[in-house]
Amino acid sequence: MKLVLLERVENLGQMGDVVTVRPGYARNFLLPQEKALRATEANLARFEAEREALEKRNAERAAAAATDGEKIDGESFVLIRQAGESGQLYGSVTSRDIAEMISEAGVSVSRGQVAINAPIKTLGLHEVRIRLHADVSVNVTINVARSEDEAERQAAGEDVVAAAADEERAIADAQAAELHEANAEREDDEFGAAAPAVDAEEAATEE
Repeated sequence: MKLVLLERVENLGQMGDVVTVRPGYARNFLLPQEKALRATEANLARFEAEREALEKRNAERAAAAATDGEKIDGESFVLIRQAGESGQLYGSVTSRDIAEMISEAGVSVSRGQVAINAPIKTLGLHEVRIRLHADVSVNVTINVARSEDEAERQAAGEDVVAAAADEERAIADAQAAELHEANAEREDDEFGAAAPAVDAEEAATEE
């Protein structure tokens, strides 16, 4: 489907460019978001007549996006999720989850503005780009943890998954050491109990 762009669209073109896109992309995103018009003769003529107004509207939207971007750029957002000991989530964090969380913080973001290639499926700190406008993008950190305490430790730089593994190894080593010590004591007791019997037998033989 051929469209004329009403604003710059990342990885597609600049305002006024005539581009060819998939029908679904046009119907589900570009047209309803008023980022493009069908490239008919009438619409091309309309675009040229309204170019100045469109450029002004785009500049206003970019300025508003920049203002919103200043509020969240570099910010960290905590998401509490259940996960296994390996750090693998029992679900995932999607672009919708991130958009809703940021919107609740006061900056309206749609899931289409959250630039992640795939849902987040592990604990940890994940840097995510938010495209507030074709000319305005900011980065936020999504802190995915199993508890608020764990989120604070991650924010401080701790690898909670590695720390848990180290703790498990330490416990296992301590248990192994205790078992070894117990076995050694048992062997000593058995040897000590057998020793007098040997001495008695030797004494009888000597007589």
